[in-house]
Amino acid sequence: MQCAALAATLAIGVSPRPALAQGGDATILDAREAFRKKDRARLEATRAAAAAERHPLAMWVDYWELNNRLTDAQQDELNAFASRWSGTYVEDRLRNDWLLELGRRRDWANFAVEYPRFRMNDDREVSCYALLVDHLAGKDAREAARAAWLAQREADDGCALMASTLFEAKVFTPALVWRKARLSIDAGRPRAARLAVQLVQPASATKALDDVLDSPARYLARNASASGRANAELTTLALMRMASNDPDAAAGLLGDRWERLLPADLSAWTWGVIGKQAAQKLQPNAADYFLRASTLAAKSEHDIEWPDETLGWKARAALRADNGRPRWQQVVQAVNAMSSTEQREPAWVYWKARGLQALAKDSQDAESMRALSRDLLDGLTGQMNFYGALSAEDAAQPFKLPAPPAPLTAVEIAAAKTNPGLTRALQLIAIGLRNEGVREWNFTLRGMGDRDLLAAAQLACDREVWDRCINTSERTRTEVDMAQRFPMPFRREVSAMARETGLDPAYVFGLMRQESRFIMDARSGVGASGLMQIMPATARWTAKKIGLPYSPSLIADRDTNLRLGTAYLKLVLDDFGGSQALAAAAYNAGPGRPRKWRDGPWLEPAAWAENIPFPETRDYVKKVLSNAMYYAAVMGDPGTALKPRMGRAIGPADPTAPANPDLP
Repeated sequence: MQCAALAATLAIGVSPRPALAQGGDATILDAREAFRKKDRARLEATRAAAAAERHPLAMWVDYWELNNRLTDAQQDELNAFASRWSGTYVEDRLRNDWLLELGRRRDWANFAVEYPRFRMNDDREVSCYALLVDHLAGKDAREAARAAWLAQREADDGCALMASTLFEAKVFTPALVWRKARLSIDAGRPRAARLAVQLVQPASATKALDDVLDSPARYLARNASASGRANAELTTLALMRMASNDPDAAAGLLGDRWERLLPADLSAWTWGVIGKQAAQKLQPNAADYFLRASTLAAKSEHDIEWPDETLGWKARAALRADNGRPRWQQVVQAVNAMSSTEQREPAWVYWKARGLQALAKDSQDAESMRALSRDLLDGLTGQMNFYGALSAEDAAQPFKLPAPPAPLTAVEIAAAKTNPGLTRALQLIAIGLRNEGVREWNFTLRGMGDRDLLAAAQLACDREVWDRCINTSERTRTEVDMAQRFPMPFRREVSAMARETGLDPAYVFGLMRQESRFIMDARSGVGASGLMQIMPATARWTAKKIGLPYSPSLIADRDTNLRLGTAYLKLVLDDFGGSQALAAAAYNAGPGRPRKWRDGPWLEPAAWAENIPFPETRDYVKKVLSNAMYYAAVMGDPGTALKPRMGRAIGPADPTAPANPDLP
């Protein structure tokens, strides 16, 4: 509850309170604590103890001990470790750490030997070091290096070294460096912007950038200039920085003066940034800002290449434009300008298809536009997600439960039960080391086919490790086990509590699946607890509201957590007039935010949900609603559909409707 990042965090695991250690497990937990405290002597002792005990998790202690002194380690030690634990997660995990260390040492010879052995290959800094090694070896790494650097989120040694080396070699151009600076400012990452600007103009531009970051308004009033590309870029950064707080003020300065002085590509880029900031604030003029950006882009000699995030907000602003009468041309233009990967996202497939349908009415090419729209929607129909369900209902194809897969064979079940990686993962989770267990589990799933995944998922279901059960089953492509993907732990208790409170049990299950993945002692980084992820203050308020005797320790009690969570959800649902979309947003982000988000034009619920400013809450609302639809189907509800669950159009609240202003 009110923890938008929890579901994303569960992708790698939320650490519950450790279980009571038994036997040698105490050694493992002691080692993990020593690793946290960087206690070298204690790690050496626990490593020896785990080896003497022949503990099945001894490799983890070995990993922690060597990782703790990695800066002093030598290649032969890493070779010996890899030999001891060949093919395991910790071998590959340590290789990841070692490659980073080799990069910091500038030991390119050993890096070149180790990198091809890195199986996960999911570390961007390692990738930057590898691209640098390719460049030093005379290979053409330009395009891959450009993509890696522009996608880098936080400044790190590997990507910074790669960029500086390629810039000095004139592989990276000043235009690319300034683009990186603009992307970094747009993402709110001033350190990355500063490192980029230092490449192109180390002294003067860096000082000017400090002034831009400190006070963009003062810089624009006193120091800004459009004379020369560097000055124009700095002025653009100042306008972008201002737009992040006040897009209308930035628009005023750009429209009154700087649009005439800046190059067309920079003016267009800045209007796009202003449009994005205005769209995220749900301002009605956002679509007009994007229109000005497109008009200027058409006049520029340069390709603008806006980021996918900016183009996404262009599409969202167009859905809200003109009092809820979408500007479909802008929607389709925005999607067509996205990267090929982003264009395949279900949201943009759906809205592009809807846009083509609408535009076909007045087009001479109507039939081909309708055919393309049908093809796009047909590709979505059958996908088990929010937009897949919407597209099916648009085509009057009610959801049908997929045929259950053939029962697992004894051989398949035994293979999962005896898989060393899965066994270690469950042991780690059982003693409270969920993050480590989840990583071990996911590594072990690599390369598995559908039947192996179903067997692994069932192993997790049987052990009531529900997040691994769900996430593993969701990886299958052709065989879909709905009981695994949408399990119902504590079904009797949850259903009874929901009906007693006046809630749809499928909606409660859909929300719980997203909140906690049914981990009873899950705890978020901000303190939300239990199956329903209730914040302590909300638990106290709700208990008082419903007359339930309460003490803080009860928040971890399953039945109390369910009672408080369902009671609060019902209060939220009533406060928002029965809208499940608004109530889900309020449960996740607090009721104050969706009260503001509903102001403005009346929108169909899908368009309203797509315009939620917080990415985590946007994803959360769509998943809770689609989860609820699938749960209803699993529970045998013959009226299963997404659109009726989403309800009527969403717009400003009725001022005469009863409200609960004290709702936390």
